[in-house]
Amino acid sequence: MAVVSAAAVFRSPAATAEGEIRRKGSRFLARLDPVADEETAGALLREVERDHRDATHHCWARRLGWPAVARSSDAGEPAGTAGAPILRALEGSKLSDAILVVTRWYGGVKLGRGGLARAYAEASRRAIEAARLVERRPTSRYLLTAPYTSMGAVERVLGAPGLAVERKTFGELVQIELRVVLDWRRAVEEALADLGPAVELERLDSESPSPPIRRSR
Repeated sequence: MAVVSAAAVFRSPAATAEGEIRRKGSRFLARLDPVADEETAGALLREVERDHRDATHHCWARRLGWPAVARSSDAGEPAGTAGAPILRALEGSKLSDAILVVTRWYGGVKLGRGGLARAYAEASRRAIEAARLVERRPTSRYLLTAPYTSMGAVERVLGAPGLAVERKTFGELVQIELRVVLDWRRAVEEALADLGPAVELERLDSESPSPPIRRSR
């Protein structure tokens, strides 16, 4: 089996983390949260907006999956001064499956485009520095179907590193839902194909993140 490459590992926050700065009377409160999908990210953004109704802006960026799909918003700030710096903070820390919302209370003194961008970037970094991060490996999900007579050989393949069995169903045939780390995907597919046409392997989804593999900072 292949060794998992460093490029196939990303990081996600384990729980909510916050960071705060003040610049010329303005307050910037950054909140970093783990999210699994766009729906969860949207719900967390609405939660922040409800919690801080008196704020001037709620600017944000989020990244999902790997390779990451990213979005950001300046939320009324001058274009490029808020969403982009927040997103760069996520990218620089190789974070995904995360949303970072920076809430600003305007203090009456304009910071200028450069000052705004630096403030949003600094608040974002504060939240990331405060977070406990976990490393994750992108995976693919499969459904394996096999006759009982093939299960001995199947179990030997499933005992290899880089696989996680999520569920087994026993009927006329055995069905196994499993996740495979991307770097091992081709080797696993070939090993199961060598067992013959009675063993079928169906891809259930595109790349999606696995559970955490170890803690990191």
